[in-house]
Amino acid sequence: MPPPFRTHVFVCTNRRPDGSPKGCCASKGSEDLVPLFKKECDAQGLKDLRINKAGCLDACERGPSVCVYPEGVWYGGVTADDVKEIVVSHLKGGVPVERVRMAPYVKKS
Repeated sequence: MPPPFRTHVFVCTNRRPDGSPKGCCASKGSEDLVPLFKKECDAQGLKDLRINKAGCLDACERGPSVCVYPEGVWYGGVTADDVKEIVVSHLKGGVPVERVRMAPYVKKS
């Protein structure tokens, strides 16, 4: 039997203490994104994916952060206004939304 979902969308809902230098995705509105993603996926008839709340994705300074697997596409600074475009373009159409796509981190030596 195949896995029940082809795609997982992880929305960081991590909450750090007030004043944390990294900030936190929850204080930037990420908790509100989860039901919006679910509602839009339902509206688009997408049944073979799962929207998951995630703990820290270690990108809170770029948050709210969202990652899509198995592709490994990361989004940063996602707002409610971005949800429909991400669902329609990426999750339904297979084309990531470049304007909110997170640039890779540069490893410090």
